[in-house]
Amino acid sequence: MAKPAAPGRALDGAAIYVLGAGGHAKVVVDAIRATGRSVAGLSDRAPGIAQVRFPDVEIVDDEALLGRPAESLMMANGVGGVGDTAPRRRLFEKFKSRGFRFLTVVHPSAIVAPDVVLGEGVQIMAGAVVQPGARIGANTIVNTRAVVDHDCDVGAHCHIASGAVLASTVTVGEGVHIGAGATVIQLVRIGAGALVGAGAAVIRDVPSGARALGVPAKIA
Repeated sequence: MAKPAAPGRALDGAAIYVLGAGGHAKVVVDAIRATGRSVAGLSDRAPGIAQVRFPDVEIVDDEALLGRPAESLMMANGVGGVGDTAPRRRLFEKFKSRGFRFLTVVHPSAIVAPDVVLGEGVQIMAGAVVQPGARIGANTIVNTRAVVDHDCDVGAHCHIASGAVLASTVTVGEGVHIGAGATVIQLVRIGAGALVGAGAAVIRDVPSGARALGVPAKIA
């Protein structure tokens, strides 16, 4: 068994900082703290406002973090994205291009099978279930109580929103948003950059960049 990280530190001793200070950042901070670690600080474009929300940690702007030694910090992406995963992806890629690493966060109440492959910076939130054989790409969120069933392949920079269900062997391309409470049946392929609306029932493949809405889902 791996040795637990010291409070406020990743396993290699790097201080943990969350990028962003909005609603998703609150959830990320809570998930990190639930693992027994603490957060050293957050970044925000308006540090003064963010300090009111997070009075117990350091608040800095992105440029201040980028000026620090990359090896001394571990990032967690606190930008969520409702229907648009692009801002979260841009932030991830900005810091990666400067040599920073991203923490993979798994809430203790989530169920993740031992053979699941999680990319860098993946976030598995409270109550989520990821079943055997699944692969989750870098910087993807599997949000509260979402289900990714066996042998699903989810690309990088996706958001599987709260309560969404991917049945077995679903393939999801990069940058896809699966809305809250949506269901995707087995063997369906969702193309890169597509959006599945909240509550949709997807029973056929969705082309790249398309919007699938309704029950059963139709391409809008």
